[in-house]
Amino acid sequence: MIKETEDTGMLFEVEKEVEEQQEHLKGTTYKVISETDDQIELSFSRTWDFSLHGKLCPLNIEKRFVMLRGSSGFYSYAIYEHMEGWPGFNLDQTRIAFKLRKDKFHYMGMADNRQRYMPLPDDRLPGRGQPLAYPEAVLLVNPIEPDFKGNVDDKYQYSCENKDLKVHGWICMDPPLGFWQITPSNEFLLRGPLKQNFTSHVGPTALAMFLSAHYAGEDLVPKFGERDPWKKVFGPVFLYLNSVFEGEDPLILWEDAKEQMLIEVESWPYSFPASEDFPSSSQQGNVSGRLFVQDRYIEGDKIPAAGAYIGLAPPGGAADEQGYYIISDICAGDYNLYAFVPGFIGDYIRDAKITITSRCNIEMNDLVFEPPRNDPTLWEIGIPDHSAQEFYIPDPNPKYINKLFVGHPDRFRQYGLREKYTELYPNGDLVFTVGESDYTKDWFFAHVTRKKDEKTYQSTTWQIKFKLESVSQNGIYTLRLALASAAQAELQVRLNDASMSSPLFTSGLIGKDNAIARHGTHGLYWLFSVDIKCNLLVEGENTIYLTQATGTTPFQGIMY
Repeated sequence: MIKETEDTGMLFEVEKEVEEQQEHLKGTTYKVISETDDQIELSFSRTWDFSLHGKLCPLNIEKRFVMLRGSSGFYSYAIYEHMEGWPGFNLDQTRIAFKLRKDKFHYMGMADNRQRYMPLPDDRLPGRGQPLAYPEAVLLVNPIEPDFKGNVDDKYQYSCENKDLKVHGWICMDPPLGFWQITPSNEFLLRGPLKQNFTSHVGPTALAMFLSAHYAGEDLVPKFGERDPWKKVFGPVFLYLNSVFEGEDPLILWEDAKEQMLIEVESWPYSFPASEDFPSSSQQGNVSGRLFVQDRYIEGDKIPAAGAYIGLAPPGGAADEQGYYIISDICAGDYNLYAFVPGFIGDYIRDAKITITSRCNIEMNDLVFEPPRNDPTLWEIGIPDHSAQEFYIPDPNPKYINKLFVGHPDRFRQYGLREKYTELYPNGDLVFTVGESDYTKDWFFAHVTRKKDEKTYQSTTWQIKFKLESVSQNGIYTLRLALASAAQAELQVRLNDASMSSPLFTSGLIGKDNAIARHGTHGLYWLFSVDIKCNLLVEGENTIYLTQATGTTPFQGIMY
């Protein structure tokens, strides 16, 4: 029931920035890699040479498909290779795209609380759908199914962090069938556990996203020069098909898909791929240890880094409540260790090289993360967790709503919430008073531009008011600004004088992650430290002015 046409069906795709083109990866050579009573593995490959310069992405690409006896589905993975001396390029995105029959698959599921009947792709066409300010968002004004009228459809509303991107897909009610894309591990997904990627959306489309610039921008796009050889295995992912008997509840298919996902996760790393570029478990190593947080102004003793994310460049799992971690099945190579601990500002980096060899089991000494600080904290707004989700998120405009997210924990995924800032602050900007204001009610989730008229926007300046009983006559105060997102923004800081010609600090123009426009609460993480001389502060009330200085579009802004 997968539609097979030239432009739809199952596609491997890459987008490269050099020529801003999308390529459907079509093999020119077919080969049976292995064939037994229990397994068959097929290869479709294409090689690159200079006669293809400017026509195809400068990569050797091999797509593989594996079917196992007794398995209700098939596996797919890809091997990409860039040779030294080949043209440089930027790899913005690569994925497998599945286009299912629109007359059959109408129910989409990606989490227990994120599943629903979906509109048809025809509902997004002119006459039925009205394009909104951002290209992917469409207001359904005359949908085929009247219940969808007045809803907003936008594929970004169904994005998911890598750490949670395990299973998603579609259900056909008649006959009751399920099509599910299962990602057994996020180690081959680039850019860490909090990187967000597409899942399923109107099409009906299901995506296996290996790499993308979504919620990241060009900062995390892999960039290859002529002298940069590179080889990478993406996957395998599992395409799982299931069914129930007539008369049974088709939604059982979602529960069954979750159970199959757990089986696939437990089976990782797979033993069946025949490619030498996919290392078996016996060729991989393990690292374990314990991470602590040392913050002398909170606790005299070291604190176990509960829930920390720890990885060797690729992401590992979260540490347990006592800070213990195990990173298993690591490909051989040299690594540095990285970690961040929700609740503590900053990141931990262990620069000393860790060398992974086949079957190694490295037990690390206790690691201690010391969050950046000079002295006790005077005040703090929000939670240092790489996200703006704890701040005030307004109710959506009833004209632009997705019913799935009404009363939902992910209510920030409603369309157009940024526009609410102008409604709440039509003339003056946000003012937050330390000790009186509540950041869950009084700190807008995104520092955005203000709409002046239909075509004009302006920069905005927020104020933080705080009192000091005394001011140290020696030394430096430090203002730490942790940003969860930035989109073509410039953050400027002034103190006690909003008209200062030169700010104490400016970030310069930063960010292209577009998390504000695309219904997220985080993109890339930024941490800035601003030194403030004591003579700039006064006893009594002080005011910090935070200016988001770019104001030409509705989508510029930052999240704290």
